[in-house]
Order: sequence, then structure tokens, then C-alpha cells
Amino acid sequence: MKMLIAIIKPFKLDAVREALSDIGVQGMTVTEVRGFGRQKGHTELYRGAEYTVDLLPKIKLEVALTPDNVDKAIDAISKAARTGQIGDGKIFVYDLGQTVRIRTGENGIDAV
Repeated sequence: MKMLIAIIKPFKLDAVREALSDIGVQGMTVTEVRGFGRQKGHTELYRGAEYTVDLLPKIKLEVALTPDNVDKAIDAISKAARTGQIGDGKIFVYDLGQTVRIRTGENGIDAV
């Protein structure tokens, strides 16, 4: 089992969710997060005062996958989330030691 974590721009969430559904991904966890990479934030004016926005809003997707679906999911997310601009995001893949469905007690691939 693999855990895929993707950090994307918030307005790309619907496109990514549809792309993952099209390849058969049944579930995911979505979290609103803040962060920055090469964007380094930006400055804004509010009531005449200038301030720096260091941490930009992002969406964090977490998807548990079978090893044979990982490459398809990476490709689907990359295509759906890409704008060509800085800050499009990152995808991380981790090994899952164990997966258990709480309701039924199923383990491993059956739990996904």
C-alpha cells in the first residue's frame, strides 16, 4: 500500500478530484493548509498599510492507493493541477505499513 500526498492550489481541487475519480480512486482526505515554497509569499495593502503574506493557502490531498494505481494517480493529479505557474504544488508518495478499515476490521488492500 502507498500513501500519496499532494499539495495543490485551492482552485484546482475540483479538477483533481474529478481526475482521480476517472481513474477509479474511491476516497481521499482533503485538508486546507498554508505554506510556501519558491513563491515566498507576497505583499498586500490593507487600509493603507502594507503587509507581507508569507503563508499562502493550499490544499493537501491524502489518498491511500494500491501500488499499481500510484503512477496513474500521479499522472492524473499532475495534469489536473498544472497551471504552469510557480506554486502548482508537490506530490509525495510514502509506504504504508498497515491499513485497517475500522468498521469491518479488513486489512491491507481490502481496507482501501
